[in-house]
Amino acid sequence: MGKSQSKLTPEQLSDLQKHTYFDKRELQQWYQGFIMDCPEGRLDKKNFGKIYTQFFPFGDPGEFASYVFDVFDENKNGYIDFKEFICALSATSRGTLEEKLRWAFQLYDINKDGLITYQEMLQIVQAIYKMTGQMLKLPENEETPEKRVEKIFRSMNKDKDSKITYSEFVECSKQDPTVMDALSLYDGLV
Repeated sequence: MGKSQSKLTPEQLSDLQKHTYFDKRELQQWYQGFIMDCPEGRLDKKNFGKIYTQFFPFGDPGEFASYVFDVFDENKNGYIDFKEFICALSATSRGTLEEKLRWAFQLYDINKDGLITYQEMLQIVQAIYKMTGQMLKLPENEETPEKRVEKIFRSMNKDKDSKITYSEFVECSKQDPTVMDALSLYDGLV
């Protein structure tokens, strides 16, 4: 979306309405807030991390924010522009179950090869545990990232090849109430 302007053009609004679940008024409001926080019209990884720190002051969200940033930054230019931001926000907050699952899979598939390895999942889960700090009381079989990932891999990796495909991820996620709850965490908030 280039240099910032005070309002979205009719063409930009039309394009964003086609790619999001937001209406014109909401898009303009989100844009105003984005430009107020990011006068250059783009957000870098460092400032994205600072935003996460506001929401998770008792943990260390830096690593997790970095992974989320990489999914938001669709064109991989090192910045999130408004379109990337609003499309990701739309998918995660108002998207269909399939859109949310696709987004979540992209988060865990760190090297973007279409598979989630044990190590990739462990990196994300470790980052989540760092971010939440001691805020959550976890069951004994999930008290460490390793235990949580072992449990997930046992249920998702049906063919025992040490890799989770997108179809395995979707199938098992739909059957796991904790995953379904996590995917609908932001429903209605945005």
